[in-house]
Amino acid sequence: MDDFRTQLAESDPDVARAIAGEERRQRRGVELIPSENYTYPEVLAALGSVLTNKYAEGYPGSRYYGGQEFTDAIERLARERACALFRAEHANVQPLSGSPMNQAVYLAFLDPGDTVLAMDLSHGGHLTHGAPVSHMGRIFRFARYGTDPANRGRIDFDELRRMARDVKPKLVLCGYTSYPRDYDYAEFKRVADEVGALTMADVSHVGGLIAAGVLRNPFEAGFDVVTTTTHKSLRGPRGGMILCRKALAQKIDKSVFPGLQGGPHMNVIAGIAITLKKAAEPAFRAYGQQVLQNARTLAAELVARGASLVTGGTDNHMLVVDTVASFGIDGRRAEQALDAVAITTNKQIIPDDPNPPLRPSGIRLGTPAATTRGMGEAEMRLLAGWIADVLRAPDDTALRTRVRERVERACAAFPVPGLPLSPTARAA
Repeated sequence: MDDFRTQLAESDPDVARAIAGEERRQRRGVELIPSENYTYPEVLAALGSVLTNKYAEGYPGSRYYGGQEFTDAIERLARERACALFRAEHANVQPLSGSPMNQAVYLAFLDPGDTVLAMDLSHGGHLTHGAPVSHMGRIFRFARYGTDPANRGRIDFDELRRMARDVKPKLVLCGYTSYPRDYDYAEFKRVADEVGALTMADVSHVGGLIAAGVLRNPFEAGFDVVTTTTHKSLRGPRGGMILCRKALAQKIDKSVFPGLQGGPHMNVIAGIAITLKKAAEPAFRAYGQQVLQNARTLAAELVARGASLVTGGTDNHMLVVDTVASFGIDGRRAEQALDAVAITTNKQIIPDDPNPPLRPSGIRLGTPAATTRGMGEAEMRLLAGWIADVLRAPDDTALRTRVRERVERACAAFPVPGLPLSPTARAA
């Protein structure tokens, strides 16, 4: 790996410098974007392996090119491990990322104009769950349910049932990108069964926590299809998986290939296989438990410092702060102020946000990446204090300097997996 880095530095110093800069940024700061994490060194090795060179259109035992002995073995491993870990009957590990993963499910079971009942974007749903600006939102008819402010942001299943009876969806989808609660999958399944709809759960954010056994598994409630990305709480490479009942396997597989995409990225599938093996180990369950405890601690400490959280708290790995209500600044300004002190977050719309998406009313925080580095509740308490201080006085340059020094000092004690040692650590 060091030889490859030397070659890159010699042949393309501009790219090499940018990569080195990103390494410094990751090492010196704390990552609190809930959809980001640090993957395993073994996964990085697979991503940079000779599997990058191989075309593998098709599925194991039925490829369109020769020379597939080892690619077939890797993909079979990934599929078997996914089924065992999530208690699924079938797994497709070829989707290139989260968006085509969800698109493949829609295109497998729906005709243009069919109705999907899914979560509203501003209430926590994902872009691919039918946002009007997405292609899927133009091809299919999405009826969007929200959360109930009067019930601390919970899902109102009486209203959901009323909507389902009214719009008669072909697919009921639950899943989120900024909803800090767990789902009652059994109640979603009951609603879907009443109207004869398929059930789909997009668990991209919490796939790792489900694998760890610390959050509910949709298959235990009898769901038809579950999708998840592999790089968030699961700590794998950037890819996607579709898990389903065996009866639906053929439609799913045909929808992914040849319906939506061509040759899979075999280096990524190798990384997924490695990730799934690690997620089945006892240490990963402990990791999942710590992710949740860190999120609860961070949420409680922020509330104690005057922060207003969407739904009032969290059941999972993330929390959404209403920065306008809490600190009088919009989410973009909050994100920039925290960037200046090496705390990385992302601006986030809140339910029925009156502000535009690029200047929303909140920020989104998550604990998987910080937990991966070994940070615990003590560090969450420190982070909550620094976040609140900075957001109360975003223009105080002296404060920003002091906080950044403290953040970088704290981060120095927690190495980033897979990154080369810093010069200081190497000298030691």
